Amino acid sequence: MVAVADAHSRYYSEDVRAMAPYTIGLLIAPAADHVDLYHRKELIPFDKLDEFFTKNLV
Repeated sequence: MVAVADAHSRYYSEDVRAMAPYTIGLLIAPAADHVDLYHRKELIPFDKLDEFFTKNLV
C-alpha cells in the first residue's frame, strides 16, 4: 500500500494495515499531500516501488 504523509485519509491505510490478517507493507511518501502524487513526480518513491515489483512480480 502507498499513502502520503500529509493526506487527511492516511489513517485509512494505517487502519487497513493494522487489520490485515497477514503482514502487508505500507509505504509513506514523505512531504506529500493527497494530490501531489498525480503531478509531482519527484515525490513518488520510484526506487521503493521498483524494488517491490521486482521482488514480487517475478
